[in-house]
Amino acid sequence: MEIKVLGSGCTNCKKLYQYATKAVEELKVEANVLYITDLMEIAKANLLRTPGLIFDGKIVSYGRVPETEEIKTMIQKHLG
Repeated sequence: MEIKVLGSGCTNCKKLYQYATKAVEELKVEANVLYITDLMEIAKANLLRTPGLIFDGKIVSYGRVPETEEIKTMIQKHLG
């Protein structure tokens, strides 16, 4: 699984990256968590607002910072 956190490097973006990393660790799932700050990459993802959270190329959240527990639920749903 590939998880991308897209953002400008702001506090909320960094917080989302930390929460996503913690969720992966707590669930013990195999996933690469990437933090993307490149504006071209963010534009290619068609992200309307940052921070954004993408699972395997699909936008699952944007413009807000879901906490670790919510991200864990999102991951479990995504993995089926």
